[in-house]
Amino acid sequence: MARMAFEDFEPPQRLVRALAETRRPGGGDGIGAWLETLPELLQQAVDLRELTVERVQAPGGRSSLVLLVRMIGDTPAVLKLAPERARPESERAALAHWDGRGAVQLLNPGDSAGVLLLERLRPDLSVRSLPEAKALLEAAATLRRLWVEPPEAHVFETVAERTGRQAEALRAGAEEDSEVRALVDAALAVRAELLGSAPEERLLHGTFRQSKVLGGERLPWLAVGPDPVVGECAFDLARLVRDRVEDLIASPSGAAITRRRVKKLAESLDVDQERLRGWTLFRAVESGVRARRVGRPRDAELLLEFAGWL
Repeated sequence: MARMAFEDFEPPQRLVRALAETRRPGGGDGIGAWLETLPELLQQAVDLRELTVERVQAPGGRSSLVLLVRMIGDTPAVLKLAPERARPESERAALAHWDGRGAVQLLNPGDSAGVLLLERLRPDLSVRSLPEAKALLEAAATLRRLWVEPPEAHVFETVAERTGRQAEALRAGAEEDSEVRALVDAALAVRAELLGSAPEERLLHGTFRQSKVLGGERLPWLAVGPDPVVGECAFDLARLVRDRVEDLIASPSGAAITRRRVKKLAESLDVDQERLRGWTLFRAVESGVRARRVGRPRDAELLLEFAGWL
């Protein structure tokens, strides 16, 4: 399969839909061109590295194409291709800085732009498969290993910069949708307060959740798929608080469980509980409003109800 031809290759539909949701109005972000040239990019990446392709990982990621491959010598690996908008060079820099400590190992740090060759983990085994309490424990332990000092003169976006872009979209969303205005106002207010007193600056995963922690050989669990950002640890932990949000919403005691989860995670990782609650609110509202905007009403309903508990 090393000389597999990709002329008629079709990317996973999950990837196509997710990229469409993040496209800028009017285009101009390179997503369309990247999808059109993906078969050629994939062929070049496989041929240049003399890889044997086993299969495309499906349903795969929401921002990149992931393939299970074998290198020369039959070493298993993962080939990942991502458009510039998904910030693959930022991911590369973060993985190189972590150097396998808590995260998947980057096998070729100097590879071509938009192409990452990674250590093979167990793609079908994440901590989400564990019972909830155990999953949260293992995920939190993995996240702790990633919170290190960023490199000097780093290239990473900051929490202030990322949430600044998101805040602009939230304001626009509230103007168009009065139903979310109260939650948006609360989210924007807590963001302003939190940014005025950030306690530390660490390299963060950026999009950490249970499904981003896969089984490994070097360590039982390793993080994958970062969208790295530099800022306070509570921002990173906030996404983990709402994991399995559909189960929380379905539970008659979901609000109480959420408050206990905030308390437990904050205490286990030495994060201020109120700061974690605040960033959890902001991130849930931002995700919920975005889901409404791109036509995912069920996701929006879950996220905004969850945010209302905070």
